[in-house]
Amino acid sequence: MTSKRYLCTLLLLTAALLSLAGCKSQGTSTDTAAPAVSVRTAEVRGGQTEGIPLRFSGIIRATQRATLTFQVSGTLRERAVELGQEVAAGDVLARVYNPALEPARDSAQARLDELNTQYDQAKREWERSSRLHERGVVSEQNLEQIAARRDGLKASVATARAALAEASRLLAESVLKAPFAGRVEALLVERDEFVAAGQPVMRLSSPDGREVEVRVPAYMLGHVTLGQLLPVWSVQDRTRPPAIGSIVEIAQAGGVRGELHPVLVSVPADTLEPGEPVEVGITPTQVVATTVPLLAVMKSSGGASVFRVADGVAHRVPVTVQRVIGERVVVGADDLEPGDQVVFAGMTRLSDGDAVEVR
Repeated sequence: MTSKRYLCTLLLLTAALLSLAGCKSQGTSTDTAAPAVSVRTAEVRGGQTEGIPLRFSGIIRATQRATLTFQVSGTLRERAVELGQEVAAGDVLARVYNPALEPARDSAQARLDELNTQYDQAKREWERSSRLHERGVVSEQNLEQIAARRDGLKASVATARAALAEASRLLAESVLKAPFAGRVEALLVERDEFVAAGQPVMRLSSPDGREVEVRVPAYMLGHVTLGQLLPVWSVQDRTRPPAIGSIVEIAQAGGVRGELHPVLVSVPADTLEPGEPVEVGITPTQVVATTVPLLAVMKSSGGASVFRVADGVAHRVPVTVQRVIGERVVVGADDLEPGDQVVFAGMTRLSDGDAVEVR
C-alpha cells in the first residue's frame, strides 16, 4: 500500500515538472519571435496617363493659293488688277511685251502656208505621174522620186504645224490669267519693269478654305493621325475659344538630326483669317501605365523590386522601371494591381515574408 502511494506521488511530481517545462518553453518561444517591422505604404496607381499638351505656332493661310509667273520674258506692259482685288477664273491679270513673240508666230504661220502649198503641188504632180506611169510614159524611178518628195513635204508640214503651235503658245503666255477665283494677295512687279521667265509677278489666294502648317519633332509624328481633331488658338485674341481643325497631311520622318517635320491642319473658313498667327495644340497619345512612388523602388543585385503588403506580410515583387513621372515611377510588373499597397518607408529592415505594421 505504501509502495502504491509512493508511485502515485512520483507520477504527480513528474507531470507537474513536465507542465512547468512546457510553459517555460512556450514563454521562451514567444519571447524570441521577431517583432513586426514598422513601415509606411502607398497605393499602386493604374489607368491612363497623359503627356503635357504641347502648342506649335503657325500662320493661317489659304488652302488654294498660287504664285503666278510668266513663262516668257519681257516688259510688264499692262497690269489689270490692284492689291486686294477679287478676280474670277480666267480674268486677265497682266501682259508682258516681247518684240520677238509675234514675229515668230507670223513666221511660223507663213512657213506652214508655204509648205502646205508645196505639199499640195507635190500631191498633184504625183497623181499626174501615176497616170502617166500606167501608160508607160514615166518610169518607176521617177515616180518613186516624186513620191519621196511628196512624203518629205508632208513631214515638213507636220513640223511647221508644231512650230506654229509652239510660237502661238509662247505668245499666249505673254498674257497672265487667273487660274481660279480669288483675291490678289501681293503684287511683286511694277508696270514697265522687265520680267524674266519664271519670275514671280503676283500672289493669288482663294477665300474658300483655310489651313495652317506646323512643324513638329520626329517623335511627335507617332502621336498624330490623319483626320485627328486639334484645337487652334488665335495668338492675337487669347479670350477667343479655339477653332477645331483636322489633320490633312503628315510628313514622313527624315534622317536629318533635329529636323522638324510639317503637319498640315485644315481650319474652317469662317473662323480665322489668312495671315493670323495661331497655336495648334497636340497632346501625346494616352497610354495605360502602372505607377508606384519613386521611394518604393529598391534596387539590388537581382534588379529593381518593391515590397507589396498583403495581410500584414511584405512580399518582394520584381518590377521593370520604364520611366519617371514627377515623384512616381511607371513600372511593369505582372503581380501588381491598382490599389495594392507598397512600402515606401522602412524598407531597409525588410526581408521577403516579414510581418509588418503599417503606420
